[in-house]
Amino acid sequence: MPTALLSHETLLARITSRGARVGIVGLGYVGLPLAITAARAGFTVTGFDIDPGKITAIEVGRSYIEAVPSDILDAEHRAGRFAATSDFSRLGECDIIAICVPTPLTRHRDPDMRYVEQTCRDIAATLRPGQLVVLESTTYPGTTDGLVRRTLEAGGLKSGTDFFLGFSPEREDPGNREFQTSTIPKVVAGDGDTAQALVTAFYGAVVKTVVPVSSTATAEAVKLTENIFRAVNIALVNELKVVYEAMGIDIWEVIDAASSKPFGYMPFYPGPGLGGHCIPIDPFYLTWASRAHELPTRFIELAGEINSAMPRHVVARLAEALDRRAGKALSRSKVLVIGLAYKKNVPDIRESPSLKLIELIEERGGSASYYDPHVPEIPPTREYGAYRGRPSASWNEADIRAFDAILIATDHDDVDYAALAEWGALIVDTRNVFARRGIAADTILKA
Repeated sequence: MPTALLSHETLLARITSRGARVGIVGLGYVGLPLAITAARAGFTVTGFDIDPGKITAIEVGRSYIEAVPSDILDAEHRAGRFAATSDFSRLGECDIIAICVPTPLTRHRDPDMRYVEQTCRDIAATLRPGQLVVLESTTYPGTTDGLVRRTLEAGGLKSGTDFFLGFSPEREDPGNREFQTSTIPKVVAGDGDTAQALVTAFYGAVVKTVVPVSSTATAEAVKLTENIFRAVNIALVNELKVVYEAMGIDIWEVIDAASSKPFGYMPFYPGPGLGGHCIPIDPFYLTWASRAHELPTRFIELAGEINSAMPRHVVARLAEALDRRAGKALSRSKVLVIGLAYKKNVPDIRESPSLKLIELIEERGGSASYYDPHVPEIPPTREYGAYRGRPSASWNEADIRAFDAILIATDHDDVDYAALAEWGALIVDTRNVFARRGIAADTILKA
């Protein structure tokens, strides 16, 4: 049954005493770490997700997110501080609700807000006075004060008077062992002073550092700015790579030397394309929102074009290398892509350029396989549903020698690159992984 109606003073007291019940909607790469972090901080947490597989995994104490060890998840579950359900009618039991659902783009690079909208409708169905609702999903400035507030207020309750609304952008970095959810500074904002105080109090009880800003739109812009900064700088070095390549200059050597400057320079590195949920997607939320103000976002759009072109550039280099060095067309070649994940040492394949590389190779008539020690088979994806269930290739000398070319897309640490250099007939390296390990061979080409 829902708890008694709460005033903001009572909710604040419950946050301070850890008596507030927390609901996390969306138990993926953002939601599950947040849920466990809140539980370990002393809150009773209920996770909500539409995927029955996640609910089952949590019930048996098995984590499906690398950042959350199974033993820690199991301990919080057994202690009664964390449970999961697909019954969204139980949202009314929660005093604080954090929305951590996906915000992808459509094929036309417009925001796909259906998951946020549906979640807000689910919350609105049981919304009661005294609840705090916080959006964490990355979005365009104005979402919290617009779409989210409008949907929640449709039942008659008002933000700032009856319930409280806030935004706090997620800052998860899969595979980064230096920072955990609790140690990453948290930007927070509320819809009004009371909501601001409640959002600050809640996250201040969960993470070490809270960074309040003046409005939810500002907090939304903070997240976009962080990822636009990275997208534009990665696009710059990707473009420089192509130019320097034509000049016979090694972009990796250039970046290493430039990094010796102790001021005024920050290294970014080229690659086969952008991956992950944030960098390939988030900048276009601002591009979309800027249209309403009739303002162009030239840097963002140009960066997007450059980064989106990288997989085709890499496949063109691969085809050229096969032709010149092996005398074989890509259409008659077997290619092994090393690394399906979008970044090294994680199993996360969201927006991975490796999937695009496989698609492009097969579009040109080639045969593409992949090897990834973190991804035993391709899981369901929105864009590449036909690849679902395709298994990783075996790691053995005979099988790898059978490929005409090897394409390094992700530089996982737990790959034997010395053996690969010996076994591979032709290797196209987009990550400079061999040079970084001091491995040289005539069969290795940078791209």
